[in-house]
Amino acid sequence: MAGVSEGASGVPDPRLRAYVHGYEGYLLRGFAPGTHIGMPGTGLTVIITIDEPIEVPVSPQSGQPGGRWDMLASGLTVRPAVIAHNGFQHGVQLSLTPQGCRALFGMPVAALGSWLVDLSDVLGPRAVELRERLSLLPDWPGRFAVIDEILLRQVDPVRWDAELAHAWTLLSGPDPAVRVGAVAEEIGWSRRHLGNRFTAELGITPKDAARLSRFGRSHRLLRDPLLPPLAEVAAVAGYYDQAHMAREWRELAGMPPSAWLEHEEFPFVQDRQPADAGG
Repeated sequence: MAGVSEGASGVPDPRLRAYVHGYEGYLLRGFAPGTHIGMPGTGLTVIITIDEPIEVPVSPQSGQPGGRWDMLASGLTVRPAVIAHNGFQHGVQLSLTPQGCRALFGMPVAALGSWLVDLSDVLGPRAVELRERLSLLPDWPGRFAVIDEILLRQVDPVRWDAELAHAWTLLSGPDPAVRVGAVAEEIGWSRRHLGNRFTAELGITPKDAARLSRFGRSHRLLRDPLLPPLAEVAAVAGYYDQAHMAREWRELAGMPPSAWLEHEEFPFVQDRQPADAGG
């Protein structure tokens, strides 16, 4: 029997939208056991399982062993994760903005880095309340409302430095031609100062932010049912050519796009994220 993928998307309360891109509920069942590539992107990942824990045998942080989590959070990374599954997954994924990391977790993104951590370690007791209440509800709108309620109790609004915020908007945005030097010039900083401030807050370099954004564009294009030729995907996404895209995919996804298209069968919530929430 073919696998079934069910789920729903949710938009956060307006008071949370500077901090959370969106909510994605997922229920996947009837697939053959296997692995799925957890793609890096420009959104921070939070996953709250409803039934079985999520198993990640290969973390995006090279020094971290694999593990199983009922709920997890992770920062920004330029390495993929490997998610193992038995053909079934049920839960909710949140995609946070970098400002959301400070507002909800009280720390810069760089403090999380590419580590996978238990959500309780950064959200505190409200993480346990969140998972318990989500598991008791039968529908996605009710679950999303509970997430709104708990995050509104947790959030401590923050203001980013205006220049840093603008740099992040440009480098993680839709322009495939964005260049780090031009961004530094636009905000009135030296390229070195931008790099230092950016890495201290976000844990990745300005160049990596642009790479992640470009990779996300290519990932979305490759998920189009009317798959364009790979050379066209590369051009639209902002790569020099198809070979450049393949090299970047080997580093960011662990395989070239042709191999991913051939082997990826298990859908995941990442595959339904909005354009500004990462890959």
